[in-house]
Amino acid sequence: MDNDENTYANASSFRASPREGAIYFQWWKRASRAAAVCLGLLCVLLLAGIISLSVYQRNQSTSYNNLTKARDQLQKERDQLQKERETLNKKIKGRRCPEGWREFEFSCYYITKENKTWTKSSEECQKLGADLVIINSKEEQAFINRLYQTKNDVWIGLTDSVTEGTWKWVDGTPLTTANWGKGQPNSNNVTDQDSGEIWNRSGLWNDENCSIKN
Repeated sequence: MDNDENTYANASSFRASPREGAIYFQWWKRASRAAAVCLGLLCVLLLAGIISLSVYQRNQSTSYNNLTKARDQLQKERDQLQKERETLNKKIKGRRCPEGWREFEFSCYYITKENKTWTKSSEECQKLGADLVIINSKEEQAFINRLYQTKNDVWIGLTDSVTEGTWKWVDGTPLTTANWGKGQPNSNNVTDQDSGEIWNRSGLWNDENCSIKN
């Protein structure tokens, strides 16, 4: 009985001890404060993450909107170009050459009835809103060969008057598809043959003196 009372007394004495109670409650307050700080940090990090995600989504949305606007603009420009092309094709298909002219692909052709020098012939063509013919393909050459019904030679818009031996068309483009006759051009051996002509319905080209009248 005495031992039990002593035990109870010791236990009561322990719980009632101010020192022991102060140490116990001080540890609990520190743990609570640490938990609160951690929770606060987690909240801050979570809030920062939410803000960053919102900014990212907003930027993505802006980029998407910009791309969508750019795509729509390109589609409008494409549609506009398509309409312009269709309109141009209709005009080309519906175009007719002036009376006395012959049409081949997208060009009109005319042969004058007067014999003139190469320079005068070029000037005459320009008065008609044209120029001496530029031949860019075998098909065009075949058309021109069928076009003129004369035994005379005819001038074409070809010359090497600027640089001897360097043949160019009247629009300044270099000669790429040629139809020279055998041994032609021979302007390196014969002086003043700086103009191109088609030889008397053979369809072959020759270089000739520009002062000759064709």
